[in-house]
Amino acid sequence: MLKGIPKIISPELLKVLSEMGHGDELVIADGNFPSQSVGRNAKVIRADGSGVPEILDAVLALIPLDSYSEKPVVLMEVVKGDSVPTPAIWEKYGEILNKHESGNCDIEYMERFAFYERAKNAYAVIATGEEAVYANILLKKGVVK
Repeated sequence: MLKGIPKIISPELLKVLSEMGHGDELVIADGNFPSQSVGRNAKVIRADGSGVPEILDAVLALIPLDSYSEKPVVLMEVVKGDSVPTPAIWEKYGEILNKHESGNCDIEYMERFAFYERAKNAYAVIATGEEAVYANILLKKGVVK
């Protein structure tokens, strides 16, 4: 066991976060995201019993966002014509981002298939059991100072 590491961070996830370098991207995926197929060239870490907000909070306690990137956070935008309103979970993300990253929380909203394409180049995908829709979030790792 280690001190100071959130309990939700598995040894496998801790290793992956340590391996990631500046500019590498990480997807924290909801339960509907095609993690295995999109993450075919990435490291896929299962966190089925956890939700995206809990994982996001724990991950941001350990890694910074890229301060050199204009928008180091990407969300999958709601598909036009979908009856889903602005996802309530996005407000939670804002709170978590503000808790860990003051001033560098600009968010890019990306069309669904464009998000999938970008996610194919991610270093890792964390597959959660999150049930909220449009809960996928992509983070660009910054420099630890």
